[in-house]
Amino acid sequence: MPHIVIDYTDGLDGTVDVPALVAELHPLVVDRVASVGVGKTFARPSATYVDGVAAPFVHVSVEVLPGRPAAVKAALSEDVLALLEKHLSPVTGVTYSVEVRDLDPSYRLYPTH
Repeated sequence: MPHIVIDYTDGLDGTVDVPALVAELHPLVVDRVASVGVGKTFARPSATYVDGVAAPFVHVSVEVLPGRPAAVKAALSEDVLALLEKHLSPVTGVTYSVEVRDLDPSYRLYPTH
């Protein structure tokens, strides 16, 4: 049931195949966290940003239900970084990052299955 958000500088449109990245990222995350239920992935280009160096960037946020050990989340972060490297290696000066965190206990889903 992960929520995955990919934020990226809109200058990467046309340089990076975002649908191909999403097509690989979503099942990777679902598999690594042994997810069941509804998972969602969003890719959001950003035209306005401040990063200190005006370089293209990609940040992936993965939110999962609580209970996964820190080692599982750390390994997932490494796997996502490797996938980003695969898709972003042709882009000069790009930086990328990932964060895997637990959803807040206030999280609710409707309808539940």
